Amino acid sequence: MAEKTEEDKAPSSSQNLTCPLCLDIFDKATILTSCGHTFCRKCLENYDLSHKDLDHMTCPLCREVTKLSANRVKDFLTNVTVNALVDDYHAKSGGMNAVLEMRPKCTTCKRQEEAVSFCKTCNSYLCKKCLTGHQNMSLMFEAHEIVSVQDIISGKVSICHLSEKCYIHKQENKDMFCEDCKVHVCLKCVIVGHQFHKIKNQADFEQELRLKVNDLVQRCATKKSELEKNIQNVEVQRHEVYSAVQKLLDDVSQAYSIKAKELEENHQNLIEQLNAVKQSFEDDLNVLKSKGRQSIKSICSSMTLVANDRLGRLETDSLSAHTLLCEELDAMLKEATDHTSAAAITKKAQEKRFNPAGDTRLDLGSISGPDPKVQVIQYVDLRGEMRGMTQYSDDSVAIGYLNEHGIDIIDLTGKQEQYANIPSNMECYDLVFQQDRSLCISTFQSSEAHIYSPDGSRKSTIYMNHSSYSSILNRSPSDEILISIDNTKKVYIYDPTGSTLKHTVPTKHNYTRQVSATRSGLIVTSSCNYTDPSVVTVYDRDGNAGKPLQAPNGVLLYAAADEQDSMYVASVDRMNSNVVIRLYDLDGLNLKERVEFNVLNLTYGDNWCYLVSLSPDMLAFARDRKLYFIKVSL
Repeated sequence: MAEKTEEDKAPSSSQNLTCPLCLDIFDKATILTSCGHTFCRKCLENYDLSHKDLDHMTCPLCREVTKLSANRVKDFLTNVTVNALVDDYHAKSGGMNAVLEMRPKCTTCKRQEEAVSFCKTCNSYLCKKCLTGHQNMSLMFEAHEIVSVQDIISGKVSICHLSEKCYIHKQENKDMFCEDCKVHVCLKCVIVGHQFHKIKNQADFEQELRLKVNDLVQRCATKKSELEKNIQNVEVQRHEVYSAVQKLLDDVSQAYSIKAKELEENHQNLIEQLNAVKQSFEDDLNVLKSKGRQSIKSICSSMTLVANDRLGRLETDSLSAHTLLCEELDAMLKEATDHTSAAAITKKAQEKRFNPAGDTRLDLGSISGPDPKVQVIQYVDLRGEMRGMTQYSDDSVAIGYLNEHGIDIIDLTGKQEQYANIPSNMECYDLVFQQDRSLCISTFQSSEAHIYSPDGSRKSTIYMNHSSYSSILNRSPSDEILISIDNTKKVYIYDPTGSTLKHTVPTKHNYTRQVSATRSGLIVTSSCNYTDPSVVTVYDRDGNAGKPLQAPNGVLLYAAADEQDSMYVASVDRMNSNVVIRLYDLDGLNLKERVEFNVLNLTYGDNWCYLVSLSPDMLAFARDRKLYFIKVSL
């Protein structure tokens, strides 16, 4: 067999061994399993720092999605072939920095000699002979700008990267960038396949990218400073919280010293309550601090990847990757900084009060905030007979009607507008928005429920195989779809797509008017009609039930779970046209009353009502053709 030539023996081209993110020779080359693209493991780990809330990774080159396990990047496979080529390259070229030390070859002639200069006008490297020819042919090359390769390597001079040849039109340079397709193209490609696209020449594209990176770097520094100041403010507020809680402890201890030793158990109970209050505020403050630190970490990680001083010599894939990284970093920097939450926590701590017991009572007292109360802060007349209501945002609800077309979105200010992304002639019996803003709708006297995408297209249909008068909808905190159907004594739990029935929970009562789910997976039903006593019952997913809350005759109960798994229950007195709202805590499968609020005198209509918890201090309550926004003060 003939011996290999010197060219055959040469190590692999460094261009083929360069990571698209860090622009350096691969270090521990690692494969993205979905698409097969390879990056340095450290680069992938830094890229993942900005996406810790996701269960997948989007490839910076092709946007393919790779699912992540619990160990995230650590479980990705090593690219053994590339690593072997890298080792071979280092062995033959003299170390990790060889790619920076190598002089490029002359691209003007065919001799492949070492380049000593670069002509910016010709966009070509020049060996000694070609440089001499350039200088001697003054009439042709007099105005050309020539720089030394040494100045380029040392960073004194920057140059645009050499244009690649088009894969389709072999003689043409890919010196244009299509912003619509995110690819480099030649002039013929523009004419053939990108005629009406937004095209930029390479120099403009690279200059815009440099300006964008410089702007992002400056904004990163500003954002980091802002977040650090916010973290300092959290610590200041923490001291205020401690002072407020300590004052409560002092008050409790002073009252305890006056009482007798037999009050020890009551005293200990109060201390535990205060510790729970302190821990609750501590947790809230730590969450704010952690969010700030994570934002700084994500920004610094992304900034490290995009602020690379070698952007002037990016290849096609690297340009695409860094464009995506710049867009993601830009989105992070636009996120509003929360300046008020820490102070709000301090205010809640300072509003706590120690209420000493009277001299005739054998206890110390209790810890509470201001007097608990509910207050109607907005009243809205509905355009039809309400049959379904669901949360749309923290300050708005979506209303469905029995005999009116469409869905209304109504907010705290009383503003009303129709939801546009469903057929305009649809009648909605009940509805619920999912976490991704998809909308599930049931219609009157139908055994089907339909799921619509946020853009209004129908995603799927749930067939319930029951001829039913009504289907009541809701969703669990994990986005399962809950359906309760009249006369079946069952709650059906579907996966978020509606394609799989996961559980069927048997219940004890007909005419379920509301159904909710807690974070721990419990199901809460509100059953009421004109003849049977109204009850609220808690079930586990096997159908085991706790002791129900039962209302007197003539009173209807409607229950809604809040985000902390507490239950608000509205008792609607049909005879006296008033509503009493109570707050309950879950005790296993039972409900333990915590607070009874003041009576609300609300105009009575139909017995069909709906209660929704919008936020920790806001409820929405609808009756027939009326909607009330109710503020809760604990």
